[in-house]
Amino acid sequence: MTGRAARRPALKPRKNPEQSRSAETVRTILEGAARVLEEQGLAGYTTNAVAERAGVSVGSVYQYFPGKEALTAALVARETGLLIAAVQEAAEAATPELGLRRIVQAAVAHQMSRPRLALLLDREENRLQLDDNLDAVTRAISSAFLALLGHLEPRPPVEAETAAGDLFALVRGIVDAAGERGERASDALEPRVLRAVFGYLGLPAAVP
Repeated sequence: MTGRAARRPALKPRKNPEQSRSAETVRTILEGAARVLEEQGLAGYTTNAVAERAGVSVGSVYQYFPGKEALTAALVARETGLLIAAVQEAAEAATPELGLRRIVQAAVAHQMSRPRLALLLDREENRLQLDDNLDAVTRAISSAFLALLGHLEPRPPVEAETAAGDLFALVRGIVDAAGERGERASDALEPRVLRAVFGYLGLPAAVP
């Protein structure tokens, strides 16, 4: 050991796109990064590979991102934002039961629509200690559960805030474990998560 702390990689973009053309370039680069991860895994995940897959110069990648860690952080934020938006919409459902189902559907879709990408990003999120993203997801899903539980009859078996946290842990645990096992079928996973959620709340099974 040298006594010198390990240097943390730069995780912030170099700049935020201010024009529509720049924003489209960033979207193209991020999707290129997603495709490289899906097709080549972490071993082939380099800025050169991302640039080639996105159809841009490597200089264009570095214009916005100081390195692949910052690119990964931006990709995690993109996927996290999609999940949060879906969960927030679910909280506005016509009935709490429907809202619960839609939260589960959103969580399962987040993992299963692009399962290899989701698995690798989960691992990189932990490695890079992207706590802000995880905190944002935790707050969004727990808040959505809490809002729905306020309209649920019968009431949850425990205090609402506790129930919301438990439900988040249930959904996250089952979905993440399925991803780690390499499951690919959302139509097999979704009923299991729904049974766990509705069973915890003492409600009739909400699956076919």
